[in-house]
Amino acid sequence: MHLTSIIPTEPLSHPSLTNFRLEVSVKRLDLVHPEFSGNKFFKLKYNLEKAKSEGKTKILTFGGAFSNHIYATAKAAQTENLQAIGIIRGERTEPLNYTLRSAEESGMQLDFIDRGSYRNKTEPEFLAVLAEKFGDFYLIPEGGTNELAIKGTQEILSHKDSEYTHITTSIGTGGTFSGLFSSLENHQKLLGFSSLKGEFIHGEIADLIKKHHIDGQKLYEIFTNYHFGGYAKHKPELIEFIWWFYENFEIVLDPIYTGKMAYGIWDLIEKNYFPKGSKILMIHTGGRQGNAGFTERTGIKLPTPSM
Repeated sequence: MHLTSIIPTEPLSHPSLTNFRLEVSVKRLDLVHPEFSGNKFFKLKYNLEKAKSEGKTKILTFGGAFSNHIYATAKAAQTENLQAIGIIRGERTEPLNYTLRSAEESGMQLDFIDRGSYRNKTEPEFLAVLAEKFGDFYLIPEGGTNELAIKGTQEILSHKDSEYTHITTSIGTGGTFSGLFSSLENHQKLLGFSSLKGEFIHGEIADLIKKHHIDGQKLYEIFTNYHFGGYAKHKPELIEFIWWFYENFEIVLDPIYTGKMAYGIWDLIEKNYFPKGSKILMIHTGGRQGNAGFTERTGIKLPTPSM
């Protein structure tokens, strides 16, 4: 898995940015690869390399029915000529939503399990049962966050990004946040916007930083008030903002991760959070393909990459 070009960064132009004397640019990880892009490209990169170096022909991972990770893993495995197995939380419901349908069409074998069994996804006994069922496989955890994922996400920022004072990202399992934090420069501050309801994310991020021996002296802040009800939840103002962002900048956001992050950034701008002269780099972590499935599920139309 190799990047074919430099990741494009797009500056945004808007009167409110001029008024607050701020610069905002978007690092378009969603354009990294035609099939599986966003932060998932970086999280999967070294995991798939290791799977192949170990002679594995199968990879197995976990996710929910609308998981970007499941979608990306299926596409990546297909590209790398590996067999993919997705253990999906919940019952199979026909017709499959866009995410699961795309994964299955890409060759991923979907195995649906009840929520109680799913909670055992890290237990050795449960993994042994899966090995007996599917044979020898390379395991990638739910969301893709592990040591190799963090190694990959450390490559998101380049030396050209040193001009920015603030780096922003959405947070799910914390792998992307941790990788960005480890490659942060001393004059920069990392802002994370949690897509999950609750304050537990502070402890999980602290544990990841400690576990992977990342320099904890750098500056970061996590915001937990832009989740719009919790993971995969939404409210009308979030949908309106996603459309506003698309109409102003022609960049597609999703309601799970990037939409919540961008909403939070704009809210902080309006609240004068950023010092005048700040240069803000938004990390677009992908997930745009999920908008089609969101519309199928809710009937709410969102911008899509093909628009």
